[in-house]
Amino acid sequence: MWFYLPRQGLARHMRFMIGSLVLLSVWIAFSLTPMLPVSAYAAQHSFVPLGDPQELKTFLHSVLPEQMTAHHIPGVAVSIVKDGHILLSQGYGEADLQQGKKIQADSTLFRLGSVSKLLTWTALMQLVEDGKIDLHADVNTYLKTFHIPASYPQPITVENLLTHTAGFEDGTIGQLVPQVSDLEPLGIWLPKHIPARIFPPGVVTAYSDYGAALAGYIVEQVSGMSFEQYIEHSILQPLNMYHSTFRQPLPANLAGQMSQGYTYHSGTYDAGSFENIETAPAGALSATATDMANFMIAQLQLGRFGRAHILQELTARKMQQQHFTNDPRLPGMDYGFYEQEINQQRLIGHSGDTMLFYSLLMLLPKSHVGLFVAFNSPGGSTASQNLLQAFMDHYYPAPRATLATPLAGFAERASQIEGTYWSTRRNQTTYQKVGYDLLSPITVSNTGNGHLVISGVGDQDIDLVEAQPWVFQQTNKHSDTVIFRRSGSQMNMYIGNRPYQAYQKRAWDETPPFHLGLLLICLLLFLGSGLSALVHLIATIRRKGSLKLKVIQFRSEFPRWVGWSMSTLNVIVLIGFFLLFNSNDLYAVQFAMSPTLVVVMMLASISALLTLGMVFWSFQVWRMPSWNQWRCFSYVLLALAGIAFSLDLNFWHLLWLP
Repeated sequence: MWFYLPRQGLARHMRFMIGSLVLLSVWIAFSLTPMLPVSAYAAQHSFVPLGDPQELKTFLHSVLPEQMTAHHIPGVAVSIVKDGHILLSQGYGEADLQQGKKIQADSTLFRLGSVSKLLTWTALMQLVEDGKIDLHADVNTYLKTFHIPASYPQPITVENLLTHTAGFEDGTIGQLVPQVSDLEPLGIWLPKHIPARIFPPGVVTAYSDYGAALAGYIVEQVSGMSFEQYIEHSILQPLNMYHSTFRQPLPANLAGQMSQGYTYHSGTYDAGSFENIETAPAGALSATATDMANFMIAQLQLGRFGRAHILQELTARKMQQQHFTNDPRLPGMDYGFYEQEINQQRLIGHSGDTMLFYSLLMLLPKSHVGLFVAFNSPGGSTASQNLLQAFMDHYYPAPRATLATPLAGFAERASQIEGTYWSTRRNQTTYQKVGYDLLSPITVSNTGNGHLVISGVGDQDIDLVEAQPWVFQQTNKHSDTVIFRRSGSQMNMYIGNRPYQAYQKRAWDETPPFHLGLLLICLLLFLGSGLSALVHLIATIRRKGSLKLKVIQFRSEFPRWVGWSMSTLNVIVLIGFFLLFNSNDLYAVQFAMSPTLVVVMMLASISALLTLGMVFWSFQVWRMPSWNQWRCFSYVLLALAGIAFSLDLNFWHLLWLP
């Protein structure tokens, strides 16, 4: 509706209206802008474009020394590239503490663990590009001396290997060997260690070192060259990566440049020996930060490095695009690379660890930026994530909204979500199930203030707040999205920046608290039985002066001694397993089935046979005049404990069944 204003007051009224509109606009903008965490707000308002090497060096000096101290890391090497050039390649700290040898980014080698896979996948894609490998072919097509069993109607394809959707269970037996002379060719090792298939292919990601090693073997079979030779000829030499190798032991010209790897215990750094990795394509690369910068440049330039091309542009683009995701709302798997989303930026890359080293390679394809960092200590696991987040906050900041109040229905959803989960990267058919599922539980709990907390995934708890029903945002330090989704009766959890595996909620009788509680109850009954037998033995000796028994007495006492033997063996077995699974010896249970482990498992099996004897005697003792009702009841209870104990050991595959 139009209205009239007197001419003499027009200017005054216009000033008033304009001022009011400005104030109203400011108020609306402020009201609609989400509150930012202090760190995110500061990052947003201290934006610095990446490009000045000196500023980048200053930034790294503000982050890395603190991380090295906090996580007990003697040495670090970093390289950062942008637009086809190395912005920075820098070493920090010590490569050898005893000799005082400094890290040199262009000459100090690190073991890169699973970052090695990126070169393996690149080699595989080269052969796809040459028409020698079909991504959708059954992997058995390329295996000449053995085959992967057909556990499911669907075959495992080459693409399944690239996206970690083959469905293999995980395991570490034989992947690390004490001496380089113990290493076997892939064609011999792989058929002896075929893992069980626990998921149909192409259904869910389940990270697999075996799958990557199998891909490396396919490279050998198709190319007619050893894996190491092929990588040198087709990737390392074209990219001028002259300080990098998959060979074990290291070539003589590189051996003296290898950094020591360290573990930290009680204030001291312990140097480890060179790790002999059997699944070489999955984790045996040794390289410098500068060499890895060349690899990043080639990938960011879609296969081109100077005049060399390791991939055609179309192949490189295909390698770097998503081909599988556990949930379309989350990052997924490219061919070999996994995706992450940090500060609303898409990253692709891979992390890698050995027992002594940790590394991380991340690319921002849209910005033509790559970051590589290697640590000579396992502490690099946390330090690398902190560095990456700080890097993104500094150069690619984005506000993160703080959601203050729980959404309607949160309590009901949280009650369905809470519980213990296990990763799809797990072991189901061997005793290593203990290490994956019993000793490393993953829990989701409701804190009571509208937040959920995930424990057991990584080194730090993940604090979450619900952004949409079933969709949660991380609030502490790092930016991530977590989605919970029910499939039938199964509750699944998907963590955005961990697209290479998913998490499934366990039934109550599969949780570690249930099993540990059951074992504790059994242990108390076994100890009580042992104490009772000892008291009875002493009383018998005092009363009769000897252990001579008549036949009728022997028959009456025999069930007691069966129970005592079973209880004693089970206590010994529990102590043995506890010591073995907490041993610092890598070859006690983790990378080998030690003779000691076999002996303890055999004792557990003998105890299981004694338990069967107890079941028989549990019916007989009620007919014996010398056994009162209380003794009979106690005996039956002990037999039930023995049964529960043996069944539990069998659940964890801890009985020796030759």
